[in-house]
Amino acid sequence: MKELKAVEEFSNVRLAQILTYLKLSELKLGLLLNFNVAKMTEGIKRVVNRL
Repeated sequence: MKELKAVEEFSNVRLAQILTYLKLSELKLGLLLNFNVAKMTEGIKRVVNRL
């Protein structure tokens, strides 16, 4: 599942949303990407679904 949204910053709502997607699709790993940062490495959040 892929979804693209434009938001100012990461929030708990986005984290909960990706965890829900991971659980429903039975996937273990997801990435939240924030393109509104100076360095892309600062805008990557790895999310792990502990099944």
